[in-house]
Amino acid sequence: MIEWTESQLMIRDMVRKFVETEIKPNVERLEHGDAPPYDVLRKLFKTFGMDEMARQRFRHQLAKDRKAEEARARGEEPPKEEKQPRADGGDSAAMTLIPIIEICKYCPGLVTAMGVSVGLTAGSILSKGTIAQKERWALELLTLDKIGAWAITEPGSGSDAFGGMKATAKRDGNGGYLLNGNKTFITNGPYADTIVFICKLDEEGVAPADRKILHFVLDTGMPGLTQTKPMRKMGLHSSPTGELFLSDVKVGVDRLLGGSEEAAAKAGKAGAKDTFSTERSGVAAMSLGIIERCLELCVKYAKERVAWGQPIGEYQLIQLKLAKMEVARMNVQNMVFRHIELLANGKSMSFAEASAMKLYSAQAAMEVSLEAVQLFGGNGYMAEYHVEQLCRDAKVAQIYAGTDEMQVRAIARDLLTR
Repeated sequence: MIEWTESQLMIRDMVRKFVETEIKPNVERLEHGDAPPYDVLRKLFKTFGMDEMARQRFRHQLAKDRKAEEARARGEEPPKEEKQPRADGGDSAAMTLIPIIEICKYCPGLVTAMGVSVGLTAGSILSKGTIAQKERWALELLTLDKIGAWAITEPGSGSDAFGGMKATAKRDGNGGYLLNGNKTFITNGPYADTIVFICKLDEEGVAPADRKILHFVLDTGMPGLTQTKPMRKMGLHSSPTGELFLSDVKVGVDRLLGGSEEAAAKAGKAGAKDTFSTERSGVAAMSLGIIERCLELCVKYAKERVAWGQPIGEYQLIQLKLAKMEVARMNVQNMVFRHIELLANGKSMSFAEASAMKLYSAQAAMEVSLEAVQLFGGNGYMAEYHVEQLCRDAKVAQIYAGTDEMQVRAIARDLLTR
């Protein structure tokens, strides 16, 4: 794929119109008015039929899962499903990424809130849950009828999410578990209806590093579960972030993703790794939206702002900044195109490739947005010129879904083990 197709451009134009009508005028309220973003996101889903498409995909996936389960019940191994090229030529993949790009031109926090609920939380349940668990929780998350949170990060754990994990699940002697722990920096945490809580099984005689990683599904309001108010942070103000505190939260095995410790242990770290890979690929689309908007604003400003008798765009130093922004835009866009092309052909990026894509695009978005502030001068430091917000929002792309340093580690490890 070397450019957007006509059908994808039509999708883009429709999404762009929605963004300019429904999101752009409300950025101030979403960013600083403590207004949760979910009503706007639900309107986006209903306007473009994304909720109905989610229902159709869910029904299709569930039918395949049931057939596979029936085969296992007969003692047969379900046939391995080979990924096939998509008949739509990548339009379904583009339909996922185009709204991300367009929304991030004005309000990247909305994408983070949406992605964690639909991509991480629902995706985790769909990949690791039993059929009953998928029916119970996944569909309402996929349609945004309910909001989800994916809780892995803890105070002090940082990038060492598993090694530093202290949250525990302890068998209660009656077939259930008692969950304890504290999670922080949890997107949608304050308002989540459904939470995937990741912890270690508290096993006597087993070293903490060797304990099983378990995923539990929690509902808001459960006794012992506390969801804090939104935290104050540097950027992404339209994406509510909070802490979770669990004190002897009692759960049955029906809330353990996979339905048993054995099934859960098989997914373990690998399941979370797959989730990280999906999240990292989406960061490139977010970064592209930020870069495109910064470049658009800078070109306009360079034409209009006059200094020493001529538009600042006539000066070579300004031209150099604009040229570098355009190179970054082209590079990140080509990464997004490659991602779409792979999905269209029934393939996906490796973990290392997704890490490389995330590393470059996050750094590019940060560099471009910083240069945008610099190009605007004093005006760039003022909130009304928007590049100030985009710069603050871009920074987190180098931190969440794995810091830049962790991306480097993943890429290098892959290179050194070939």
